[in-house]
Amino acid sequence: MATLSVIDGSGSSVGDFEVDDAWLEREKGAQAVHDVVVAYQAAGRAGTACTKTRGQVEASTAKPWRQKGTGRARSGRSSSPIWRGGGIAFGPVSRSYAKTVNRKVKHLALRRVLAGRLDEEAVIVVEDAPIDEPRTKKVLAWLRGIGAGEHALVIVDDENYNLFMGARNLPAVLIVRPGAVTVYDLLHYDRVVISKDAFTTLGARIS
Repeated sequence: MATLSVIDGSGSSVGDFEVDDAWLEREKGAQAVHDVVVAYQAAGRAGTACTKTRGQVEASTAKPWRQKGTGRARSGRSSSPIWRGGGIAFGPVSRSYAKTVNRKVKHLALRRVLAGRLDEEAVIVVEDAPIDEPRTKKVLAWLRGIGAGEHALVIVDDENYNLFMGARNLPAVLIVRPGAVTVYDLLHYDRVVISKDAFTTLGARIS
């Protein structure tokens, strides 16, 4: 069972937090992490690229010229892919890139990534987020004070209006609740700041 130091808004230690071994996975799950990240990125693709085939192009169906006797290559219709303005052969069509990943695989990936971030000492456990007004300057000063820097994932369990509103203008800071944390988020940010309550909720979700 791993033990992490809990810090307050000034960066001082105020206690310890024990991480249950059931929340972590170090022996397996590498493939699960890969599958979940690929599915996450695939879901973000628009899939709106689309071209018209020769059957969808608005063109006359009349034969441009007679089959034989002209000295030119035979042609059936002006919507042929080899003609200018004709259809596209084997072009892209609208599609969904979404991939399905089982819930157990997602939870396994979360446990594996969480264990890896703990081993990297990239996880900071805080008592709470003492932001008394919705200002970006306040949030930035708090993150710097706890050693998280300006590229951090912040996981909180309560609806902290001041924190959510104050962090909106920070392009490299994401505020999420434990029920919405993804494997990609945990991997993407340099530091993971999580409150004690949020850590317990996240652990109960993935164990």
